Amino acid sequence: MKTEKATFAAGCFWGVESAFRQVDGVVDTQVGYTGGRTLDPTYKEVCTDTTGHAEAIEITFDHSKVSYEKLLELFWRMHDPTQVNRQGPDVGTQYRSAIFYHSPEQNVSAEASISALNKSGKYKKPVATQILPATSFYRAEEYHQRYFEKNGGPACHVFK
Repeated sequence: MKTEKATFAAGCFWGVESAFRQVDGVVDTQVGYTGGRTLDPTYKEVCTDTTGHAEAIEITFDHSKVSYEKLLELFWRMHDPTQVNRQGPDVGTQYRSAIFYHSPEQNVSAEASISALNKSGKYKKPVATQILPATSFYRAEEYHQRYFEKNGGPACHVFK
């Protein structure tokens, strides 16, 4: 098995994690914080909108079962990438849409994916998703991991 990492921010990380965990080829997930300047932030700190971090999911996937391009396609389906610093009722830079690439190939795929989405006419506004190099990923507190599995929540069947 050849695994790779993918890191996405698409608003609140609970639903994003729940949805990606259903994808054949996703080996593991963890939710956390990335893209900011505060070292080892807590959820409480990230919620102040002063750390620069986004709520994100780090996915470990088996490239022989699911491609990075397929993960990008699914990422676009689970949120509104035209919103700036928000998703639905959640407002702040921690809820921004972002792709944190782990290789030059992922960067190229992410750029091509945004370009195709903008050209598709699906949205009236341009895609606002940031594309940034992956940096330190800080695992969120344990109670955030697999939150819906532990606590119940909306059925996240985005990809079925």
